[in-house]
Amino acid sequence: MCNSSGSDSVKSAVIKFSQSDKQGTGCIQRIIGFIKIRSFINLIDTLDLDANPRSSKVGNVTNDIEDSLEDTPEIFPFKTKGVLLAASRYEQIDSKRYRLFFEDTETEGILDGGHNALSIGLYVLRLALNSKDEQMPSALKTWSDFKEAWLDKRSDIEDYIRSTRKDEDDDATITPLDTLVPVELLIPKDQTDQNCLDEFRTNLLDICAARNNNVQLTTSTKANKHGYFDEFKKLLKEEDPELAPRIEWKSNEGGDIKAADIIALAWIPLSLIPAVTSERGKVIEPPNPVQLYSSKAMCLSKFEQFMSSPEVCSPGRGYQRELHNQSVFSAFKIGVQLPKLYDYIYAKFPSLYNKNGGSYGRIIAVKSLNARRSSRLAPYGHGEVDSLSPDGFITPLVYGLKALMETEQDEDGNIIVKWRSDPEAWLDRNLDSVVARYSNNLAPWGYDPQKVGKSSGSYQNALDAYKMAMAGI
Repeated sequence: MCNSSGSDSVKSAVIKFSQSDKQGTGCIQRIIGFIKIRSFINLIDTLDLDANPRSSKVGNVTNDIEDSLEDTPEIFPFKTKGVLLAASRYEQIDSKRYRLFFEDTETEGILDGGHNALSIGLYVLRLALNSKDEQMPSALKTWSDFKEAWLDKRSDIEDYIRSTRKDEDDDATITPLDTLVPVELLIPKDQTDQNCLDEFRTNLLDICAARNNNVQLTTSTKANKHGYFDEFKKLLKEEDPELAPRIEWKSNEGGDIKAADIIALAWIPLSLIPAVTSERGKVIEPPNPVQLYSSKAMCLSKFEQFMSSPEVCSPGRGYQRELHNQSVFSAFKIGVQLPKLYDYIYAKFPSLYNKNGGSYGRIIAVKSLNARRSSRLAPYGHGEVDSLSPDGFITPLVYGLKALMETEQDEDGNIIVKWRSDPEAWLDRNLDSVVARYSNNLAPWGYDPQKVGKSSGSYQNALDAYKMAMAGI
């Protein structure tokens, strides 16, 4: 079971190494060895995968690991890299046992080996339920699903643990819970030295990234770990609580909308604030308008660079960063409204295109897109629409919303981004005339959404169409 000590807010667990070796350099000490699944259960009780850069999903990888646990337990520790743990506070109980204190589970805990941890947990849960002639819960797809089932069946698991309990120094009798798991534990070399602790915590993200290079750590995952999305997430949850949980900020976390899609839109208001520089003094330029459509990965990479600027974020705990730039915060407040406005334009565009003399459904790209999809839903809010539209047609129109934004200086001297007027009310009155002008941009590109979306002229034409409508022309 989970062991706790000190503050109730600090998670802790005791693990026992069956075999181990100790190494160290700088402020980091590592203990490499094997622990039994029986001891690993304490970690599952205590931790989630908050510190792991990627969430783990049930699939072929976890199935293969479970098969190895079942079929070849004696060589399992040689078939896997195991689990990488980190804890900034610890107590060495004896030569084999360590009590680990996880003071910040966003930066400490299971840094790598999430699939191994999930597989071991599923294996133990299955053994416990089989001993009771019970079936595994259905639809366990993610760590969160598993952990919910684990907690629900924890009494059954404890019964199974008791039924296989023996003298812990008995190495002759082998049960499934005695299978060895490779564990690498990182701890600070001197936990009484605050400078050593700070350096230890700061290095953990780089270690995470390096250890996960077999499946490249996505830019969004690294940005998420640094906390660069945190303020944006809070604002989005307030603005659109139904959309917020559907965004995948962290690899394999789940969600049908990628972080890059949302961040690309956020660059529209962000491009209005004063330029910021990197730690080396290099100006971080916003993406050009075309990249909002053609290179969302670049938009995300630029965002990570932008948020890493000391002019934007300050150091927080460990490798976390905290937003302090009020101009950026004001742009975020605009950015979280853009998915809804994207959907609004997306829903209205086909009928307004037809109203202005076009035949939207006869465009080959539109006809093909609608023939391939069984449902017709707006990209973000999933409201029903009359026709699906290629993003290349819509993104320039959404970029044009920049004309409805302006900046002003607040009483503290910060440049603040705001709407000139309520955007949806303005679109209700003026989107017709905007579409009438913008639609002329499609014919020169042969109604090819790829060419429209990748033409800088499309974005300038859309911006001009908004400005002309604002001027009453």
